[in-house]
Amino acid sequence: MLKVVLKRATFFCQIMKRILTIAAISGMISVMLGAFGAHGLKKIISPEMLEVYKTGVQYQFYHTFALLAVGILMHFSESKALKWSANLFMTGIILFSGSLYALSVSDIKILGAITPIGGVAFIAGWILLAVHVTKTK
Repeated sequence: MLKVVLKRATFFCQIMKRILTIAAISGMISVMLGAFGAHGLKKIISPEMLEVYKTGVQYQFYHTFALLAVGILMHFSESKALKWSANLFMTGIILFSGSLYALSVSDIKILGAITPIGGVAFIAGWILLAVHVTKTK
């Protein structure tokens, strides 16, 4: 029994470390993409597309902080809701912010159809974070 408990604790510790590592990398990428947008893209893309790009950076930053919070919460309690919340935040960053980055630099309008899927992933991630918080004693 103790072996099973220790194995599960080790597994959740690995997941927590992975989430925190991904959050740190995402934060670094957010800063780099923000700087690139402010200094490199300003003269290349239209002001409207620059705003689209900035929205991608902002939402990546917001959900990077959400990932950090989830990783820290996982230190205090094991929860499938937290694990799924982190996965949904990561999926949202890729689909929502990624599609906005691609749309802004390519001007391929169909990429905008991907953005709401990422938005739904963000919303579901927040819902699962709330579920975890309400179920925690």
